[in-house]
Amino acid sequence: LDETDGRLDVAIDGADQFAGPHLVKGGGGAHAREKLVDTAADRLVVVVDPTKEADVLDRPVPVEVLPDARAPVRTAVRELGGQPELRRAEAKSGPVVTDNGNLVLDCDFGAMPDPGGLARDLAALPGVVEHGLFVDAADAVHLGTETDVSVFEP
Repeated sequence: LDETDGRLDVAIDGADQFAGPHLVKGGGGAHAREKLVDTAADRLVVVVDPTKEADVLDRPVPVEVLPDARAPVRTAVRELGGQPELRRAEAKSGPVVTDNGNLVLDCDFGAMPDPGGLARDLAALPGVVEHGLFVDAADAVHLGTETDVSVFEP
């Protein structure tokens, strides 16, 4: 984005789950940077496979936190009804560290009938850098199968 005027015509991205225009992203731990790109775009096109579709979002929400905020954010997430789990690295000992130098808590809230409210609550927590809820974000979702592509424009 630094190489542009901060605006993009279109962003094309994947998602870990979608329900209408709402997304859960951040399985790769890059959701803070993805949100910068996706919100800078005039149009967000999401490309997914059928395993990502849901009636209601229910996947754990990645929450990027400052390292010193891990414990208080974990407590606050529990108070919001979530079950936070520090994301562990697979190829090394210890937690996943984002490109921004932060940690990721994967927070299981079960079914999320109000992703907008939860997104606001998470964003308001001191120490949270960004969360993986992308509310009303998708302008189009391209759902691909082995034989077809369906396009949803929520």
